[in-house]
Amino acid sequence: MRLSDFDYALPQELIAQHPASPRDSARLLVLHRSGGRIEHRTFRDLPDYLRPSDVLVLNDTRVIPARLLGRKRTGGAVEVLLLRPAGERHGGRETWEALVRPGRRLRAGLRLAFGEGQAGELRAEIVAARPDGIRLVAFDGDRPVLAAAREIGKTPLPPYIHEPLDDPADYQTVYAADEGAVAAPTAGLHFTPELLARIRASGITTVTITMHIGVGTFRPVTVEDPAQHRMDAEWFEVTAAEAEAINAGRRAGGRVIPVGTSAVRTLETLTDAAGMVQAGAGWSELFIRPGHRFRAADALVTNFHLPRTTLLMLVSALAGRELILRAYAEAVAERYRFYSFGDAMLIL
Repeated sequence: MRLSDFDYALPQELIAQHPASPRDSARLLVLHRSGGRIEHRTFRDLPDYLRPSDVLVLNDTRVIPARLLGRKRTGGAVEVLLLRPAGERHGGRETWEALVRPGRRLRAGLRLAFGEGQAGELRAEIVAARPDGIRLVAFDGDRPVLAAAREIGKTPLPPYIHEPLDDPADYQTVYAADEGAVAAPTAGLHFTPELLARIRASGITTVTITMHIGVGTFRPVTVEDPAQHRMDAEWFEVTAAEAEAINAGRRAGGRVIPVGTSAVRTLETLTDAAGMVQAGAGWSELFIRPGHRFRAADALVTNFHLPRTTLLMLVSALAGRELILRAYAEAVAERYRFYSFGDAMLIL
C-alpha cells in the first residue's frame, strides 16, 4: 500500500466554499458495499436507510474561535492558531500549544498582543518552540484565554476554503456543545433539528460522544509508505451512559453508524473484541487504514475527503479502496460538491 494509491483528480470548482442551505438539502451518495451499488439522493432522505434499532453516533465537539490576529511588540502582524491547552504553566500563566505565522520569525521570548483596544485584549509571550513547529504561548492576566478568544478570535477554516463565512455558526453542527476543536466534524453539518427529530421519532437512537478534532486533520501525509505516518493525538470522551446506549442498540440487533471519521476513530479506540464500547477519556492516535478490522462501525455517514489523506484511507478501510475511488469518480462526474462544506456519502 502506497500513498499514491489514494490519489484522484478533482476539478477545483467542485470544492465547496459555502454550506448547503438548508443544511439537509445537500446531496447524498449512498454506497452499498455489498454489490457496489450507488444511489444518488438528498441528505434529508437519510432516514430511509436507517432501522429502528440503529444507533447514530454524533460527535458534539464545538469549534473554538482559535485564530488570533495580532502584532509583535515591534509592530509586525502575527497570527496564532490555538491548538490545545499545554497542561503546564509558565510563571503562573495559562499556556497553549499553537501554530504561528510567520513561523520562522516568531521565536521564544517574543511578546505578542491581540485585540488591542478591545474588551477581549490579550497579551502573550512565546516561551518555547518545538521541533515539530508548534509553539508554547503563555498568556498574561487572570482571564481564561478561551473567554477572551470568544470576543476577539476568529473561526479557523480549512485551507481550501477561501471565502469568509457569512455566519460562524455555519461551521458548527447544530448539536455542537463541548468546546475544544479547531475543525468541525463536517459530516454532521448536514443535520438540522427537524431532521434529527424525524430520525428520533422513527425509533432510532442518537448518541453524542466527543472527539476534539485537531489541526492534524489538515496535515498532509508526507511519506510514501502510509504505515510510517504518525497521527496527531486528539482528545476524546465517551461516558458510561453513552457507551451503554450504543451497546444496548447493538445487543438489540441494531447497527452502530458513526457520523464522521472522528466518531469512527473514537469508537474504534474504545471498542473491545466483542464489539462492546467501553467508557473512557484520553488521547487517540489511532490510524485507520486498509487492513483495519472494524469492531464498532457497521456503516458510516461521511463527506468526500481530500486525496492522499488519512481520511480517505479510513473510508477505504471500511468500503475498499477500489470501490471508494469508483464512487468518488462517479461523484465527480455527477458534479457533487467536495470537502468540508460539500455533499455527503452514506456507506452501508
